[in-house]
Amino acid sequence: MAVLTDRPPAPVARRADRGPRAQVNRFLGYAVLIFFGLVFLYPFVIQLGNSFKTEPDAAANPLSPVPDPVSLAGFERIFAGTNFPLWLGNSLLVTVLVTLGRVFFDSLAGYALARLRFRGRAGLFAAVIAVLAVPGVVLLIPKFLVLKQLGLYDSYAGLVVPLLADAAGVFIMKQFFESVPVSVEEAARIDGAGVFRTYWSVVLPMARPALITLTILSFQGSWNEFPHSLVSVQDPSLFTLPRGLADLVSGSLGKGTQYPLKLGAALLATIPVAVLFMIFQRYFVRDANAAADKG
Repeated sequence: MAVLTDRPPAPVARRADRGPRAQVNRFLGYAVLIFFGLVFLYPFVIQLGNSFKTEPDAAANPLSPVPDPVSLAGFERIFAGTNFPLWLGNSLLVTVLVTLGRVFFDSLAGYALARLRFRGRAGLFAAVIAVLAVPGVVLLIPKFLVLKQLGLYDSYAGLVVPLLADAAGVFIMKQFFESVPVSVEEAARIDGAGVFRTYWSVVLPMARPALITLTILSFQGSWNEFPHSLVSVQDPSLFTLPRGLADLVSGSLGKGTQYPLKLGAALLATIPVAVLFMIFQRYFVRDANAAADKG
């Protein structure tokens, strides 16, 4: 009489995976990753090293990551000889307002396209997708003409208002809201909540991963926005960091390479975006894992 057992087979494959070939393949894989990681990090290391060099050292050894000697003259000149503090303040103001506006308006529009039923909804969403396919440089001249006609040119409103909503954010929020169970909203309506109350108090708190993604993209995009500032302002007192750094690169402070000054200013402009990404990435990964566990 045959006896049936559920005994698992011997872990031959597992032992094979731990053999010399598997270890060599793993080593080669890590080596390739480390190599390309260093390739991508090397320009940032060069930027960091040149920021702390003297002007002659940076001009003589621009590709050396080690400053000899270490100098803070570049950073001192950034704050004393340029309008960097003004550019920084303008960028912070514009970026915070644009980020808040995009989080609110993009989520509101995404919820309307995902849940509300109205005539022309499909056509409106198709128009949003079509906007994503249009290169931003094509819209620069029309944007300039509209700002001039509305009297918003050369003002903070001209820097902020055209960027308060974007098609990519609307698309992201619409796709997320469609994944929310309809039963959650039906329960809120039974309790007497209206459309906006359901969106604001019930659905929006559930969209934290999408909101964090939208916040990172909006902050980074508006912080680094250069073409829009190029066609919306001309007054130097309204320059943001990208516009101001473009002036430095074009040689507005005189002759010479001025690598410590330029690269130091670029380094300082990179720090806020890097810090924001590192902070919000932790919450994004945690929320994404929690959502996967619930699913």
